[in-house]
Amino acid sequence: MADTYLKQNATGYANALICEAEGLERLASALGEAGVTDIGVPKVYRVDESELEITAIEALGASDRARQALGEGLARLHSLPRDAYGWSHDNYIGLSPQPNRWCRSWGEFFVRDRLGYQVTRVRDAAQRTRFQKVLEQQGEVLMKWLDTHCDHPSLLHGDLWSGNVLFDVKMPWLIDPAVYCGDREADLAMTEMFGGFGRSFYAAYDRQYPRTPVYGVKREVYNLYHYLNHYNLFGGGYLGGCQAGIAVIESISQTGH
Repeated sequence: MADTYLKQNATGYANALICEAEGLERLASALGEAGVTDIGVPKVYRVDESELEITAIEALGASDRARQALGEGLARLHSLPRDAYGWSHDNYIGLSPQPNRWCRSWGEFFVRDRLGYQVTRVRDAAQRTRFQKVLEQQGEVLMKWLDTHCDHPSLLHGDLWSGNVLFDVKMPWLIDPAVYCGDREADLAMTEMFGGFGRSFYAAYDRQYPRTPVYGVKREVYNLYHYLNHYNLFGGGYLGGCQAGIAVIESISQTGH
């Protein structure tokens, strides 16, 4: 057997590694379906509530060629339409639960099951009330706007920041997914939250499947989910990002774009 890496369950949720293993297998299957051969996903050798054994990856620096392969392969993955938005069961994003269901409306799913859920977890009552008021007042407009600007459901990695892509001597590898089906640009937005993958990645993605003209606005809306999650997990250092995202939602309601 190839060299393997044994990951321990440190989340406090009994089925977290089982959900992670499923996410890895779904990503591997979908990349194969899309004909992508130059993005790796660790093979799951065994998993239970306490341990996940997967392919070991010797992480190195990322070359431009590897970044391009990541961008093109991700675009090809995203180009495959899925049947609905959401997922068949709840899973996790990092250390947080991620509720799921199937939904025909992307806007409804994202506003209620992503933003709405994280807002309920905000411990500061004043901030929670402020965020809830915005979602109650602007939510319907935001749902319609998101539906207007989303082509189809795509399988998403779900937590695609730079720490969840490793590069070895041959290719990029996707790790630690929080999979569900949604707007492809939610994955791209997350890549920009903590540094991004460089110009060659985005250029390669756009050659294969160009981003929409409103991507810049959607990026702020989609990353609000991650800022809320980080605020709930790690505290006030992420409050500014939450407030900025809320301001963008208010702007969409006022201007329509």
